[in-house]
Amino acid sequence: MRDQPEAPKGHDDSESAVWTGRATNRVQWLLAAAGAACMALGIDLAVAHPWTSGIIPLVMSVVGCVAAGLLMLYGTVAFVHVAVRVDKETLEVRCGHIGLPRTRIPLAQVVDAVFAPRVTPRQWGGWGYRWRPEQGTAVVVRRGEGFVLRLGDGRSFTVTVDDAEAAVRVIRDRLGLAGGRTASV
Repeated sequence: MRDQPEAPKGHDDSESAVWTGRATNRVQWLLAAAGAACMALGIDLAVAHPWTSGIIPLVMSVVGCVAAGLLMLYGTVAFVHVAVRVDKETLEVRCGHIGLPRTRIPLAQVVDAVFAPRVTPRQWGGWGYRWRPEQGTAVVVRRGEGFVLRLGDGRSFTVTVDDAEAAVRVIRDRLGLAGGRTASV
């Protein structure tokens, strides 16, 4: 589902077309499997353990395994992919299978959009929805291309997405910015 402009039925206006893109990181499914294994271990300890060594260590082990498993599962399944949608008024970023967290940025708040050829999780402190005071906010689901929005209040918002250059072109066209070539970071 890359770079698919969709015009609403009955409209030929290119301004009303919608650009959609997404990025996926299948490696995160391995982390989700590890989370499921932690949860299974916690449940197995709670159900099948003979309870001979005392209840406090057992409860701590069960709660620790289940909590670690839930955190790993949510953290990976929520950020296994990102979907970006740009229409004539807003940019929307949805994460994971249920679309949460979701961010909507009105294009009226965007000053510029630039292509970022190499966005890495290391730059942002890992995968997911990230904030760093010196860099701004990012949604990073994999290493690779993305785009950076410069907002009117001085903040920036970075997203990793396939065919990010097309996203930058669409956003810059919507903003009425000159230049057929996309700038890069």
